[in-house]
Amino acid sequence: MPVFEYKGLNEAGKSVTGLQEADSPKSLRTQLRKNGVFLTEVLGQQASAGGKPGKGGAAVAAAPSGDIAKMARSRITTADIAITTRQLATLLRAGVTLVEALTALVDQVEKERLKRILSDVKQRVNEGSALGDALAQHQKVFGALYVNMVRAGEHSGALDAVLLRLADFTEGQAKLQSKIVGTLIYPAIMVIIGGGVLVMLMTVVVPKVTKIFESMQATLPWTTQLLIFSSNLFQNWWFILFPALFGGVALLVYWARSPQGKPIWDKRVLKAPVFGSLVRMLAIARFTRTLATLLKSGVPLLTAMDIVKNIVTNSVLADVVEKARDAIREGESIANPLKRSGEFPPLVYHMIAIGERSGQLEDMLLSVADSYEEQVNVRVAALTALLEPMIIVAMGAVIAFVAFSILMPILQINTSIR
Repeated sequence: MPVFEYKGLNEAGKSVTGLQEADSPKSLRTQLRKNGVFLTEVLGQQASAGGKPGKGGAAVAAAPSGDIAKMARSRITTADIAITTRQLATLLRAGVTLVEALTALVDQVEKERLKRILSDVKQRVNEGSALGDALAQHQKVFGALYVNMVRAGEHSGALDAVLLRLADFTEGQAKLQSKIVGTLIYPAIMVIIGGGVLVMLMTVVVPKVTKIFESMQATLPWTTQLLIFSSNLFQNWWFILFPALFGGVALLVYWARSPQGKPIWDKRVLKAPVFGSLVRMLAIARFTRTLATLLKSGVPLLTAMDIVKNIVTNSVLADVVEKARDAIREGESIANPLKRSGEFPPLVYHMIAIGERSGQLEDMLLSVADSYEEQVNVRVAALTALLEPMIIVAMGAVIAFVAFSILMPILQINTSIR
């Protein structure tokens, strides 16, 4: 059922706003009248399960200003969820009731979309719903991991502690992602600038210079002939080359995400030199930390394995986790199926086996996660340090080739004249 954001007047004549489930705007007006509210305006509409516009909601759900930049600024990030979670945990730990804490968060949050979601969660909790069930209506924003940890915290009576643990976990994931992205920004910028310089050389500078050689009808070195051919190719066929390049990349991405291509692609990624081990370490760090966080929060092991399987993006490793879950259901330990798969390093399943025997599985999983995250940071820093000089050398080699190809015929002409 769609959720409508409305504006109206109460019996005292004061302006009120809120969220209400209804089949249609007409049904919304009827429900509000029963509650003593006269509807003046429908501000927005979204599906109750995750914020998708309901029937006829395309025009209603849009922001009144229709400002695309404003919508982009309203995008909910992992950092936003982490901050909100920590604030909620702090309020609950201070003795504030859940509804009052959610009200405070709604007033404090600046992003419009997150404010609407928290308003809907507050309304559902106020009507008697559990917090986990209310958050489950927006699982695309919070995720299965978040929802299940909150439910476990509610069942155990330690919701504030679970929320603090969840905030730590979310902040850690956000920091790791931002660190990896941040270290790769500079090499990416250099590649873009280098590509732009190369295109300018091949389409503007080189054609003007090579026209001199063509008019002289001299025998040109093979490097100069290759340069002229490449320049003509860029100039005359750019409208085919660039769409073909982008189309090829798009097809590769589509195939890599398809049910048929994803297992093949993921298997090749894991076997790729240098980057394969990095992808594997990242996946293992995420698997172990997430599993440890879920188990510490009181989520049952089988449920935790189901959640972890869904957050492991590599299908090869996700299949291993699924088989491990089935083996656990039949009475096996976690370590044995991971060992049989051959996809997890010995350190991982040995540490897990020790944790299972000693009753300290969560601590061992966290130790593995810390170790692999540290290795990822070191590898990324080393790769970034290597990428920068390699890109500079590659750009220098291209420019040197262009300069050599232009200078060689000039030198030959000078020599022949003498």
